[in-house]
Order: sequence, then structure tokens, then C-alpha cells
Amino acid sequence: MMKAVAVKETTTLHNGIEMPLVGLGVMHMYGSECVRAICEAVDTGYRMIDTAAIYGNEGAVGRGIRECGVDREELFVTTKLWVQDASYERAKHACETSLQNMGLEYLDLYLIHQPLGDIYGAWRAMEELLDEGKVRAIGVSNLNIGRLVDLSMHNRVIPHVSQVEIHPFYQQAAAVQEMKNPGVQPEGWAPFAEGRNDIFRNKVLESIGKKHGKTPAQVILRWDVQRGISVIRKSTNPARIRENYDIWDFELTAEEMKQIGGMDKGKELFFEHDSPEMARMFGNYHIH
Repeated sequence: MMKAVAVKETTTLHNGIEMPLVGLGVMHMYGSECVRAICEAVDTGYRMIDTAAIYGNEGAVGRGIRECGVDREELFVTTKLWVQDASYERAKHACETSLQNMGLEYLDLYLIHQPLGDIYGAWRAMEELLDEGKVRAIGVSNLNIGRLVDLSMHNRVIPHVSQVEIHPFYQQAAAVQEMKNPGVQPEGWAPFAEGRNDIFRNKVLESIGKKHGKTPAQVILRWDVQRGISVIRKSTNPARIRENYDIWDFELTAEEMKQIGGMDKGKELFFEHDSPEMARMFGNYHIH
């Protein structure tokens, strides 16, 4: 096995805040299952937990934070503003509701969840939440790169993070570079493409993993962090939670990175966020 070059387990956002590179996602986790997953993840070494108002589990996340055995200040907690509350008037109230749901005094990262509604009004409110200390960093999720550039150019605060779909079949190399130009931290959701295209038995990933004594999943996560991308991975299985964090003791070569680069299909696998169908579906979905 090749000796790894050290990669920090955190990255520094453009306002100086340290953000972990690997986090636990909790979509579709509820109640005690969510609490157990958070406790297992924290015990393993994770320090970033990612949820959203629409997930309906912020209360369980708060309980997991209280029961996980580390101080609140050691954790990096993210939640997201839903479309229904994307306006200047509603965003502050929505943030306060999320804080109350989780029993927290502040968020480490608050994201606009979808590129819909009055996101510019919401962004002004989020800038004020940042000023007030209610949140330590603000960002966006699922904005295409053109809209991210526009938001960055015409507001006081450039987004600290942009969370988008990133996996070997949809790598977004050009978009990632555009994010990095003004200092926006790219963050990937669905790093394993939710198992699509038989990703865990992909010959390229299996071959690379065999050289390092790692699984295809670990190869993917290492590929992300070597690209400077923070990544959110969901699991309730203790063994998988541990496996997904065991990526710091090996390094992919330039040739291996290039091989994975060749897997890119250049197309979203889950949602076409700019489609009228998605706008209608998300715009009509109310959480309160």
C-alpha cells in the first residue's frame, strides 16, 4: 500500500471558519435511529452533521447532538431553508424555528435548499443572521453555477459553501472550479450516486480500491477530498459509518484520479433543478 500524503480533515471557509471535509447526512432518518447514527458517527470521528427543515428530523438531530458525548462547539451543524420560507420576511423566522427544533443557540452553516422562491431576499436575511451570530456561515444548495456567480456578484457576502450533486458519474469539474475562484467551498451530496449504475461494482473503482486495500466507497470519498470537495454521506449502518470515515490513510495517484475522471457522464442523475416540473413540485411542497 502506498504511503499517504496527509490531507487535513477540515477546510477553511473564506471567513476563517473551519469546516470538516466529511459529514453525516441524515435525510430519511427519524427518532432513535437518527440519534444512534449521530452518536455512532461522532464516536467514529465525524464532526459535521447535515440536515434540513424539509427532512422533518431537526428535533432528533438536536437530541443526537446532546447525547453524542462531545461539546456542541466541536460539531459543525448544517440545516437548510426550505422554498416555502425563501424570502426576506420568512427566512429569519425559519432559522429561529430550526434553532428551536434542535435546541441550539447557533448554526454553523445555513443553506438555501433550492434555487426557488425569493432567494435574493432570503440571502439578505441570512447576511443579517450572520451579522447577529445566529449562524457562522451561509451558503446555497442546488444552484447552477451561473446563478451562484450572479448571487456572489450582487450581494455583500459571497456564499461560503455551495452544496450540489457530485459523484463519479456527475463530477461538475468546471462548476467546482468556478466555485473555488471567489472562494466558495464546494460540497457534494449523493457521492455514491445512491448506488445507481452499479457504482459499488464499478471495475475502475474496484481496481483502484484493491491497490490500496480500500472499498469503492472509500475510493470515491478520497477522490472527493483530494479534489478539495467536502462531502456528505448518509448511513445508519455502524460498519458503513466507520468505513466511510476511514479514508485518511491512503492517497490516490494522479493516474487514478484521471481514471475516475473518465467515468463522468456529465448529467444529473436525480433532479433537473432548472426544469419547470421541479419548480412546480418543490414550490408547492409546504412543510408548515
